[in-house]
Amino acid sequence: MKSDLNRLHMLSVVAKHLNFRRAAAELGMAPGALSERVRDFEQHLGIRVFNRTTRSVALTAAGTALLTEVEPALAKIASAVAAARTSDEVPVGTLRINGPRPALEFRLGPLVTAFLLRHPGMSVEVVADDGFVDVVGRGFDAGVRYGEALEQDMIAVSLGADQRLIVVGAPDYLDRKGRPLEPDGLAGHNCFAQLFPGGNRFGWTFRKAGVEKSITPSGSLACSEPSVQVQAAERGLGLALLFEEHCIEGLAAGRLEQVLADWCPPFPGPYLYYPERRLMPAGLRAFVTFIQAQR
Repeated sequence: MKSDLNRLHMLSVVAKHLNFRRAAAELGMAPGALSERVRDFEQHLGIRVFNRTTRSVALTAAGTALLTEVEPALAKIASAVAAARTSDEVPVGTLRINGPRPALEFRLGPLVTAFLLRHPGMSVEVVADDGFVDVVGRGFDAGVRYGEALEQDMIAVSLGADQRLIVVGAPDYLDRKGRPLEPDGLAGHNCFAQLFPGGNRFGWTFRKAGVEKSITPSGSLACSEPSVQVQAAERGLGLALLFEEHCIEGLAAGRLEQVLADWCPPFPGPYLYYPERRLMPAGLRAFVTFIQAQR
């Protein structure tokens, strides 16, 4: 079928010029090769499309009838191909992205908003999921993860600056329970636990001068929502390990106080990741280009 379409297009170009040399120049081939291919196709069709002499080329009645029917279809096919190429160059359609809440809220969200303002033909679906998701299997164009969780066969693009997890509590709680100076000093404190979708608890890991220490938080509160932990910490229930961005307002207002600051170094922020593709969708390509331009 593809071969027949190419050969019908070839006949159409010859009919337009009624000159094999000019038709061959448009098609990017030698005149002799074009003449031979036309002859072979005429034999395949079982009709003569052109009457040829050494000085002129003319359509036969059968050739005229054939091209009268075929050329509108060829034009429609060419228009459809051009439209498909244009849609792949201009970012339109829907882009679906999956990732953990803090990365979406503090890194991806602002980028998505700015991207949509620049590309009104696009729409973006952002789905928060703190578990590890097969983005391809779940129908997403891309995902967001931190570096240690990226798969080797994915392309990763940084979403911006480093982030930091910090330990916070209310000043009156710390006055009562004491301010730990190192991770071992958390023993006896009411430490909130961050829950993953499967019920697993996020361990608290601290680093300082090449030394790493980890604890399993033990306390009266375990939940998946950072805002609940912020509220509980501000009311003096205990200590929370949260992204610094979650605590900015409480710290500024004096409702929260940070401890163990020298044990909480920054780490690389999240990455947008996507599978390597020979032909990347226009929307994803535009979003990746937009992200890279923000650096």
